[in-house]
Amino acid sequence: MSSVSRDNTESVRQQPTNGTGSPQWGFIAMLVAVAATSPLGINIYLPSMPGMAMDFGVDFGTIQLTLSLYLAAVAVGQLIVGPLSDRFGRRPILLGGLSSFVVGTVICLLAPSIGVLLAGRVLQALGGCAGIALSRAVVSDLYGRDQAASMIGYVTMGMAVAPMAAPTIGGALEAFYGWRASFIFLLVFGSLTLTAAARRLYETNHRRGASGAAGQLLRGYSKLIGSRPFWGYTLTTAFSTAVFFTFVAGASYVVITLMQRSPLEYGAYFAFVPGGYMLGNFLSGRYARRFGANRMIITGCILIIFGVASISAAFALGNMHPAGLFLPMFLVGVGNGLVIPSGVAGAVSVNPNVAGAAAGLSGSFQMGFGAVVAPVVGALLKTTVWPMLAIMAACAVLALASFALTRGSASGRNTHSA
Repeated sequence: MSSVSRDNTESVRQQPTNGTGSPQWGFIAMLVAVAATSPLGINIYLPSMPGMAMDFGVDFGTIQLTLSLYLAAVAVGQLIVGPLSDRFGRRPILLGGLSSFVVGTVICLLAPSIGVLLAGRVLQALGGCAGIALSRAVVSDLYGRDQAASMIGYVTMGMAVAPMAAPTIGGALEAFYGWRASFIFLLVFGSLTLTAAARRLYETNHRRGASGAAGQLLRGYSKLIGSRPFWGYTLTTAFSTAVFFTFVAGASYVVITLMQRSPLEYGAYFAFVPGGYMLGNFLSGRYARRFGANRMIITGCILIIFGVASISAAFALGNMHPAGLFLPMFLVGVGNGLVIPSGVAGAVSVNPNVAGAAAGLSGSFQMGFGAVVAPVVGALLKTTVWPMLAIMAACAVLALASFALTRGSASGRNTHSA
């Protein structure tokens, strides 16, 4: 126990600061790029999906598998990379993951058929998921819960720039060069991020190896599974994220096919969503330590519900215009920017000894819920937007309801103090 305490003290001493107690922003920028890799892979090719379906001679439901399988692989992958990083360290697992992302991107770029494309997407996702889970685990290694929520807010605020710009970039690349150009962009970004991480990321997990054998790692998962606060934070974050992924799964079809708008116009309007998310993350970074993680989560859930209700009202009144879809989604983006950093920080801080496993398990549920809703939306969307809106509304309400699990649990308090 004393050796673990000494390692923990050492990790505090090695926080990435500039000597004045403020964060070292070069290190944070590297984490932003690492965390942005997988979301960029999700968002940049969205305007190309209808065109990709035509190119491969498949229907929209089949091309939707490039999204749903990606999300499913990210969900499964985080269950693996989290515990591995607890055992072997954050750095080697993260560098291996980014390498896999680059290789998967090459396969997607050269894919001659839909089957090869799907295989490349799965490999991309299994590699990219390391960036999502381990950027959060690195922050958790270095900061306490409320400060971790603040720092995760800053990381995800910067990270939101990539998905904000990605559909616009992807729409332009699709219009002028075709869908493969988006994967060239991903290849360059992934390679540069891998290089930056190899140069700047030092090992932050000074508890690595303390969990011992695989059986002890599984016992770490069992501690999380039995914790009501962990599930409260995890399910709240997962359901709020599912609102966004439901929208992502259906919005390109609604705008390009039902509204008869161009991929470039879709990409331009899409910027409202990550723009709101970036604002929410800025507010999390600025105020999470002052007001606490729980207040940020509740406020975010209410904003998400209000945003979905506004979209529903607009379409009920016959407003079949992209503005009626994307302007309220700005509020949903703000809400997610408030919920996700504090929800992740809450889940990861339940038991610091298995922070990597907690980051992986909570992240797995985030992406796993997206993997579930994406094909459902693809199957139900035919001539109307209402199936997408119904799923968004259900997930928004369940996010707020799930937060009740974080309250008043003696066992959860014991776990947190462990």
